[in-house]
Amino acid sequence: MILSGNSATELAGLVASRLGVKLGACSVYHKTNRETMVEIGDSVRGKDIYIIQTGTKDVNNNIMELLIMAYACKTSSAKSIVGVIPYLPYSKQCKMRKRGCIVSKLLAKMMCTSGLKHIITMDLHQKEIQGFFDCPVDNLRASPFLLQYIQDSIPDYKNAVIVAKNPGAAKKATSYAERLRLGIAVIHGEQKESESDEVDGRASPPPPPVLPPSSRTMEMDVGVPQHPAKEKPPISVVGDVGGRVAIMVDDMVDDVHSFVAAAEVLKDRGAYKIYVLATHGLLFGYCRNEIGESPISQVVVTNTIPHDVQKLQCPKIKTVDISILLSEAIRRMHNKESMSYLFRNVTLED
Repeated sequence: MILSGNSATELAGLVASRLGVKLGACSVYHKTNRETMVEIGDSVRGKDIYIIQTGTKDVNNNIMELLIMAYACKTSSAKSIVGVIPYLPYSKQCKMRKRGCIVSKLLAKMMCTSGLKHIITMDLHQKEIQGFFDCPVDNLRASPFLLQYIQDSIPDYKNAVIVAKNPGAAKKATSYAERLRLGIAVIHGEQKESESDEVDGRASPPPPPVLPPSSRTMEMDVGVPQHPAKEKPPISVVGDVGGRVAIMVDDMVDDVHSFVAAAEVLKDRGAYKIYVLATHGLLFGYCRNEIGESPISQVVVTNTIPHDVQKLQCPKIKTVDISILLSEAIRRMHNKESMSYLFRNVTLED
């Protein structure tokens, strides 16, 4: 049985239609005090339940809906409960910073406690997040669909160069470039948004001890060597993009401002067409104005996150359907078949 939360109703309908099954009756709503209520209309006793829910801008409600739906199935004697979460919320908060916490670890514990016995997700921000879960995690890949989009919908892609908008995305850009037999370019010196670039006092050297003047020695006055302060270099593009098509790849497009700034740099360096490809299209901010007035030709994302409103506002946003990948993953898991086939031979063909 396939159940859907409020964040992925359209995607769940596509998956169910491909599998030839009907969505289970499930009502998820909020009371006047904003508490989440879940009412499952069909019997789940002894059944394999697949709950499709993703992360959107209303991320905290999305999480509570998923947890309550899973717990409702658990207490109703479901045989197994699998969470199909195309975009895992809080996946960027997977490292310890300052006096915060690793939120991805907390979320993983909550999901496993609610009754989820298996997780199907797509393109985690960091693959190591799978280790936070006490249950198996299948991290599917959307790259074959995006690679096929490049080959089918970008006429002069052979004259393209794969671009990483910061050094952290160079690994993904290299993977795309090797499969398309293209070169890569890396933008260096731009405003970094990665959490790893935040100032973290835990990594700094301790101050030298303060001792009375009479007890100070030459060695104590020297203290611990101090590291020189970091200075951001001027923006530069490592690689040739002049007269070529620039294709920026990343795992998600959340704040479009950084992509627009990178596109302006590429245009100044001579790129005549600029594409942005990513798996998850959060598309925060005023994407209609920023993308529409930017040098970006197209922003291509999958339907792991609903973005119908943004797509209506900005014709540059294109969508790649990945429901066939999720439906095949569910079918193989239900029939106890190998999942490794999806990581080798996945295509867009039915």
